[in-house]
Amino acid sequence: MTAFRRLYGSTPLHLLAHLAAFGLAGFALGQIINGGAWINFVAWFAGAAVLHDLVLLPLYSLLDRVGLSFHMRLPRPRVPLINHVRVPALLSGLLLLVYFPLILGQSGPEYFRATGHHLHGYLRNWLLISAALFRGSGVIYFVRWLRA
Repeated sequence: MTAFRRLYGSTPLHLLAHLAAFGLAGFALGQIINGGAWINFVAWFAGAAVLHDLVLLPLYSLLDRVGLSFHMRLPRPRVPLINHVRVPALLSGLLLLVYFPLILGQSGPEYFRATGHHLHGYLRNWLLISAALFRGSGVIYFVRWLRA
């Protein structure tokens, strides 16, 4: 086992998990190619990479710096607050990024034809989930603050 760890750098379970992930990714890529939509996939993938790297990364880095500078101006708390804001904000932003056409109502008739579901409720549900994430984080912060 030590020889394997020395050669590979980790455990056999780590290697097995990576092989399974690559197998799953290869299967998904094969399905995309067989479906004939690989040009759309490449265009969306490249567009998403460019959008993330040129727009979203600087934006959320700036927001994090603003939050961190605000946090540093506060008196030194017993329990740091910044991660109790970062985590729910990150999860809420990720949900918005994934579901923004539904949340903003941009997928009307096409979405209904494809799924049979209406768009109503997505904005409300996203707001409720975001509120629950921030509330849960606030409760965790309060409990940690009491214990400290």
